[in-house]
Amino acid sequence: MFSNRLSSALSITSKQRVVWRNSPKCRSYAVAVSKPNHVNIVEVGPRDGLQNEKSVIPPEVKIDLINRLGRAGMDIVEAGSFVSPKWVPQMAGTAEVISHMERLPGHRYPVLVPNLKGLELLLGLLAKHPSSSTTPPLTDEIAVFTAATDAFTKANTNCTIAESLARLEPVTRKALDHGLRVRGYVSVVITCPYTGKVDYKKVKEVARALLDMGCYEVSLGDTVGTGNPTSVREMLETVMGGADGLPPAKLAGHFHDTFGTAVANVMTALDMGIRTVDTAVGGLGGCPYSPGATGNVATEDVMYALQGSKYSYPGDLRAMVDIGAWISDRLNRQNASRAGKAILAKRLREQKVNSVERERERDGGAAETIAAKL
Repeated sequence: MFSNRLSSALSITSKQRVVWRNSPKCRSYAVAVSKPNHVNIVEVGPRDGLQNEKSVIPPEVKIDLINRLGRAGMDIVEAGSFVSPKWVPQMAGTAEVISHMERLPGHRYPVLVPNLKGLELLLGLLAKHPSSSTTPPLTDEIAVFTAATDAFTKANTNCTIAESLARLEPVTRKALDHGLRVRGYVSVVITCPYTGKVDYKKVKEVARALLDMGCYEVSLGDTVGTGNPTSVREMLETVMGGADGLPPAKLAGHFHDTFGTAVANVMTALDMGIRTVDTAVGGLGGCPYSPGATGNVATEDVMYALQGSKYSYPGDLRAMVDIGAWISDRLNRQNASRAGKAILAKRLREQKVNSVERERERDGGAAETIAAKL
């Protein structure tokens, strides 16, 4: 449906990939994805995780969060969104955030761009802050989004799927023209809050359209969080199956934890060959167009689930637990990471026991009374 209109974009994409492949950043990325059991984690907490918070979040808190995540080893961190603050007030200040955050070597900091206006704002900012051999660009990657049902796209962007894709085509083409990588999102790949069960063939069709536009990868989002291993497997079998199936290397999983099945869904996706998943520290997130939907699967929960498995992953679990506790406290919200809360509780218990032991050593046993109360 989009092949004729996208032929020029595809030729640009091919040229762009040759240039990008020769860069040091590409070489480090290629090494990571070439390991068959390495799981790429896209940390979406600073964008998808924060965009639905009710309280105003100062840019300095967002900057601090991104810096902490980078230092904890998260090498792909979604840093913000160039969307109108009228519609998503929590994404106000993204220009300030990406201008002042740390940009670590070999790390990527994509930003969401919903339309041409948002892209032009980003390109204007990049022009004011040119990169050099010693200064990396503020960002070299954008993300665009659509959905698998007309009802959801109408609620989200006031247009149909076809109209949404038509709007995204010039955005993607212009981004590629300016040397930016483009990642795609497809929302509601399992259930739509307005129309119910989604046609998985439509998911495949929309994902294919985004790839044909030049997106290097498409993230499939269980936005409502109703997916379970069975439905996720069925959806991926449809999307990846058949002669026209999409390769797992071009896909990512994005799961919300509404019914507590997000980690199981991640493992199902990995078993089926997916090697990139979106997560949010502390389980941050939600969806204003999906009533009742909870946050993204917690980064800490996914990292804990992968421990001792055949899969490797970036980042340090202990550091991520600390970040999850810190940002949850700053937002005055409950930490949604089950693994994070359990590890913190264990750490507190050990601290109490160690404190008693030290007291016992000092007073020769009188602390036994204190220990009995624990």
